Amino acid sequence: MPAVTRSIRDGSAVGRFPSVTLGFGDDKLEKDVEAEESNNNKETSCQRWLQKACWCCYPRPKDDDVTDTVVTGIDDVDKDDGINGEKPTTDGSNLDVPLLKVQSIDLMKSKSGLNRIEHHTNLYQSENFIIRRGQTFQMWITLSRPFDPNTDRLHLDLKTGLLPTVSKGTHVIMPLVGELEDRQWRASVVEQDDKRIKLSVNSSPMAVIGRYQLIVETNCANGKHISKHDPDNDIYMLFNPWCEDDSVFIDSEDEREEYVLNDVGRIYYGTENQIGARTWNYGQFSDGILAACLFVLERSGTPNSGLGDPVNAVRIISAMINSPDDLGVLQGNWSGDYSGGTSPTMWSGSVEILLEYHKNNGTPIKYGQCWVFAGIFTTVLRCLGIPSRTVTNFNSAHDTDVSLTTDVYFDEKLDPMEHLNTDSIWNFHVWNDCWMARPDLPPGNGGWQAVDATPQETSQGTFRCGPASLAAVRNGQVYLKHDCPFVFAEVNSDKIYWQKNVDGTFNQIYSETKTVGHSISTKAVGSDERSDITHLYKHPEGSEEERIAVETACRYGSKAKAFSSPTAEDISIEVIMDGEGPKMGEDAELTIKLKNSGSGQRNVSLHSRLAVMYYTGVHKATVNTDQTDVKLMPNTETILDWTLEYKVYKDQLIDQTALMLTLLGRVKETQQVLATQFSFRLRTPDLIIKPIGKALVGKKMAVEISFTNPLPQVLKAVVFHVEGLGLLPARKIDYGDIGSHATVTLTEHFIPTLPGTRKLLASLDCKQITQVHGVSDITVEDKGNAAL
Repeated sequence: MPAVTRSIRDGSAVGRFPSVTLGFGDDKLEKDVEAEESNNNKETSCQRWLQKACWCCYPRPKDDDVTDTVVTGIDDVDKDDGINGEKPTTDGSNLDVPLLKVQSIDLMKSKSGLNRIEHHTNLYQSENFIIRRGQTFQMWITLSRPFDPNTDRLHLDLKTGLLPTVSKGTHVIMPLVGELEDRQWRASVVEQDDKRIKLSVNSSPMAVIGRYQLIVETNCANGKHISKHDPDNDIYMLFNPWCEDDSVFIDSEDEREEYVLNDVGRIYYGTENQIGARTWNYGQFSDGILAACLFVLERSGTPNSGLGDPVNAVRIISAMINSPDDLGVLQGNWSGDYSGGTSPTMWSGSVEILLEYHKNNGTPIKYGQCWVFAGIFTTVLRCLGIPSRTVTNFNSAHDTDVSLTTDVYFDEKLDPMEHLNTDSIWNFHVWNDCWMARPDLPPGNGGWQAVDATPQETSQGTFRCGPASLAAVRNGQVYLKHDCPFVFAEVNSDKIYWQKNVDGTFNQIYSETKTVGHSISTKAVGSDERSDITHLYKHPEGSEEERIAVETACRYGSKAKAFSSPTAEDISIEVIMDGEGPKMGEDAELTIKLKNSGSGQRNVSLHSRLAVMYYTGVHKATVNTDQTDVKLMPNTETILDWTLEYKVYKDQLIDQTALMLTLLGRVKETQQVLATQFSFRLRTPDLIIKPIGKALVGKKMAVEISFTNPLPQVLKAVVFHVEGLGLLPARKIDYGDIGSHATVTLTEHFIPTLPGTRKLLASLDCKQITQVHGVSDITVEDKGNAAL
């Protein structure tokens, strides 16, 4: 019987495998074929040898997503008999050199180490590797064998953001070079110690800021090795005000100390005649703050590629500090009802707010007003390396219709038309200046830029403001970006009074050119004194340069025709306040001075209206109105005394204890209109803070906080708030009631954690009185110094 021919494959395999005519051994044949199939997925000895002899031409198959590739060493060849039992050989190869592996990376990131000190990042209370761009740093790499520059290759690989891309600067491949070059990402071997090499690494002064993942890749004749990513080796890159090639460079060491490294500042409030000051803990170096600031940038959803440009960065931060359209850090509230959150006047610093925002994964913190927004903005900018300061503008205009004027409308009877009076003048408004070059603007517009995080008006559809060049604002060049018209109106708009006619039209009846933008203030460099920087925002009031700037700006406004030549006037009106002004709980007294500089007698019908208002200039309620007729003799001054009794205003005050007196008058003989508004506040007492005992790191100490109630009524549900960088974290104390004119003292215990001169801040809040705070300097000795 002839042998049966059987295929070991089904019909689909015909032509791929030969048929075999055997009368036996079917099982063995199937096993051999299965072994052949299995071996198709394995490398032959020739393939393994080729990988070692020429790895670049015959790479080992691998998954592209693998970040740690282990290549079989040369010893593997010895274990294989090769072809015909002989080992393949090559002439002049380095197959006896083992693979070059990265065993460890030492970034020398200690706070007391040279890297952190030279990069001015040693103050950050973090063990992360924090450096500034455009500056050299050192690192050690330990390898599996000594590095041979003739045959070995090594480069650093840094990635930041969700989609790192070389073309966008978010993926940096840094080769080793003989010498470093300025303005370039480069690395160079500067020292070798057996298996360890020390690299000197230089970053670009235009590098994207943020958190970079670092890996090291090595190549040699036997293949390549990629180190595993270790989060402990992540690099935190900041802007660099010490680097001349960085666009945030500022050349004064004193100003760098103040505007980048100082973590405690002063914020001004009140009115131009009663400037108050409070200490603010910026705390940009506190533990967790850098991570919180980077989280704020991440929450914006902006691609990391835009974070190399400080202009773009501050616009992102300006939007993210407030919450209306992007769930930013802080929710604004000007209602007077702060239930469900913290009263804006209670905050003493930024740390508590930023940490809570980060901890709650981006839930806006309740509540803030302009000085809180500005304080946080300063913290974030300084933390990221952008020189910045908190700025207060008194009599700050809020232009709502891009007219570049502040418009006040009255009906035929000279009563305010509230539905039209959308423009306002805030008693004070707090924003920020930041320092940077502006290559996107004509030369001369670099330096200080105004930025604002308080949500007032949108900029390109988002609640943010700036950076607006102060030079452009000063000269009325409102056509330059960003948001110069809004900032110009805040500091230098004219106040124009309009009266409605019978036919519904309006006539301009009066204008004031010196009402807006007074005593623009910031903390002085190197001291707690107030520095007046009004001259940086505007030319001297009434000067030819200032009038030209106003006319230049208003050409681009919506009411350019409002400006006409001033009419002759012989009557002037002025409100005068003695000393520091009235105190909370007492009658308020002011003086009204009318001057007739003409040669004829004048009769004036004078209307007064007193309103309680928010510091933003928004009226809450009218407290008192009055009308009087005044006879003015030629070339004389007439003085009128004006008094507001405590009983009239005691139940009306809100937040900042702000009041506005509006005076309107008409001269019967000439129909000249007199108009002025005078804002003032009722001064509140300070908290007195007295340290008890010696302040020593790690040793418990105490302070006494004293307060005297200035009101002839009981303060209900009083809350104290205490904090101090290096002294104690923010602490809230529910105290209870304080009797009429009573003095109370509470004692707080804490353990200082940092040496040096520290500031302890305290504030008090209740429904009847706000804006009560105090500060005390406490010099803390280190343990070692105390023992000497």
